[in-house]
Amino acid sequence: MRTAPPVPDETVRLPVEDLLALAGRVFLRLGLSPAHAEAMARTVVAGQRDACPSHGVYRILSCAHTLGCARVDPRAEPVLAATSGAVVRVDARYGFSPLAFERGLPALVASTREHGVGALVLQHCFHFSALWPEVEAITAQGLAALALTSSHAWVAPAGGHAPVFGTNPIAFGWPRPGPHPFVFDFATSAIARGDLELHRRHGTPLPPGCGVDSDGQPSTDPLAVAQGAMLAFGGHKGSALSAMVELMAGALIGDWISLESRAFDAGAGAIPCHGELVLAFDPARLSGGDATAQQQRAEQLFQAITRQGARLPSQRRFEARARSLAQGVSVPRALYEEILALAD
Repeated sequence: MRTAPPVPDETVRLPVEDLLALAGRVFLRLGLSPAHAEAMARTVVAGQRDACPSHGVYRILSCAHTLGCARVDPRAEPVLAATSGAVVRVDARYGFSPLAFERGLPALVASTREHGVGALVLQHCFHFSALWPEVEAITAQGLAALALTSSHAWVAPAGGHAPVFGTNPIAFGWPRPGPHPFVFDFATSAIARGDLELHRRHGTPLPPGCGVDSDGQPSTDPLAVAQGAMLAFGGHKGSALSAMVELMAGALIGDWISLESRAFDAGAGAIPCHGELVLAFDPARLSGGDATAQQQRAEQLFQAITRQGARLPSQRRFEARARSLAQGVSVPRALYEEILALAD
């Protein structure tokens, strides 16, 4: 379930290029290297541009907090290991994740074209972003993609009340003719952690069923849930998917599960540090040489969805992107002024 806390009526609209420049200036001011600052600015501005405020420029504040209290290296240079078969491995060396992903993307694309499938393993990264920017970067190459990552242990398993899982998002992308791929990106928790934080900032209650307080009692108070536990969406189904993400993006790739990430944080309230697994698939190879016919089959599926009035995932986000590019990106004035203060 995705929620959008009320946004104050008073907003500022900026051209995408201006917001990119401002975000980059803030990240440089916070001590990041130019390469990190540019990669992170692209990531947070993409979220704001697409009307995803929980993963937009609000994340600049959490990055600033993390830089002030955690063991993140603002100038870490990601290390791309020698490619072994279909696996591409990048050690972020305890830096933020966007630059590590960008450094590994060309090798992932090349490996996927060679083998039909490819895997990008990111390790030791502070990950704060949505996964759809990464998935879209892969679908732009004509490849399908699946991305998984854990986080801090914030979410209780179905039937429990103590945090074990992270919000553990899953994102998938399928390339399509035209400007937009088929993409979904959702947390396996009932609400994204960023949305919970926005509810806390705005003083608005959470939807029912998102979490419990420290006594294990259902609560809609975002602060009480933050001190207790979030819940998985769909009960045991979301809980099982969350466990899968822990295994695939943690134990499988030799990185931390969410319990370890939270222990490493030691109460600092920083961005989670862990790994990420990104899988890519080449339809030209996997379709048995008949990729055009299979693409038509995929389009038949999408048309069967939309012609009855249903919308495809990310359709609203793409519509918001078009508005932002034409009219400027909307940022709540109070948040804009916080960001300006960091820049100055």
